[in-house]
Amino acid sequence: MNDSTTRFDVVDASITNWMARHGLPLLRISLGIVFLWFGALKFFPGLSPASDLAARTIETLSFGIMPARVSVPLLAGWECLIGLGLLFGIFMRATLLLLAVQMAGTLMPLVLFPSEVFTRIPYAPTLEGQYIIKNAVLISAAIVLGATVRGGGLTAKRGSEPLSPPTRAA
Repeated sequence: MNDSTTRFDVVDASITNWMARHGLPLLRISLGIVFLWFGALKFFPGLSPASDLAARTIETLSFGIMPARVSVPLLAGWECLIGLGLLFGIFMRATLLLLAVQMAGTLMPLVLFPSEVFTRIPYAPTLEGQYIIKNAVLISAAIVLGATVRGGGLTAKRGSEPLSPPTRAA
């Protein structure tokens, strides 16, 4: 190995170790910010572009029992609770369960209101449809965090041996 390859390997290992050490907390915090922010917006009428569609979805799923004046603040609180749980890394199992249920609900407009979330079904989403489809990333992030609730973590090393103790996502 020449000197530049060795230097590259050292820098690469250092960066990869940093990512393994800090990736999960950064993922948890950023996901928490998204949920807290989007949830908080729903407390203020007209600020969240998703409120109307969410209200109609909940009303449809509840067979008209839950009107928008109840469902939107309830959803806002639910999302803020998820955000706070993620930000502080507390009650992670309960937080991720709330997130899973909320995410299932956010996917429902694809089935209930396809003409509103696609300009051409099923491949050309509207802005609302894109907002819903991006939730695949949030769901994947939650799955990664869920894999850590029993103490798992990331490692920068091939194989099963971590280079340093895993960072617990709480």
